[in-house]
Amino acid sequence: MALISTHSLLQIAIIVAMIAVGSSNPNFQKGPPSWKFDFNYTNQPFRHPKPVQSSRRIIVGGSDNWRFGFNYTEWAMTNAPFFYNDTLVFKFDPPSDTNIHPHSVYMLPNLWSYLRCDLRWAKRVANTSEGGGEGFELVLNKWKPYYFACGESNGFHCQSGMKFVVMPSFRWY
Repeated sequence: MALISTHSLLQIAIIVAMIAVGSSNPNFQKGPPSWKFDFNYTNQPFRHPKPVQSSRRIIVGGSDNWRFGFNYTEWAMTNAPFFYNDTLVFKFDPPSDTNIHPHSVYMLPNLWSYLRCDLRWAKRVANTSEGGGEGFELVLNKWKPYYFACGESNGFHCQSGMKFVVMPSFRWY
């Protein structure tokens, strides 16, 4: 039986905490109820904070872009929180005579696949040529964990740190 590393345990703890906090209100996605309070002060309905519609454009890896030898789990933790409708931009060099180790972007279906870098049921969202120029953009438009990894070299890039997870939250004003 393989032992789970401290780094993997930390990732699991962070993901479990994000899911627990996000699911603590079972009616969150249903929207605010139409409660009315009448304390003889006002006859206005109770108002919940409303989501802010602004979003960010975030380059994955910052100025280092999407490349081998970079710890994207640490990058995601230091650049959190990520918000609903933020856009992640993956920039990487397309294959060429000088770039013989290209990159891609895969979205893994679950935590287990993410931890094991198991790409069997992953969905390729950007191939090796889509990261050039302005890069490949992906909008975080669902309230769910997103598991990203590089799928090149039979999962070796993923196992070497080219993976991260984000759980977008909502902005409130």
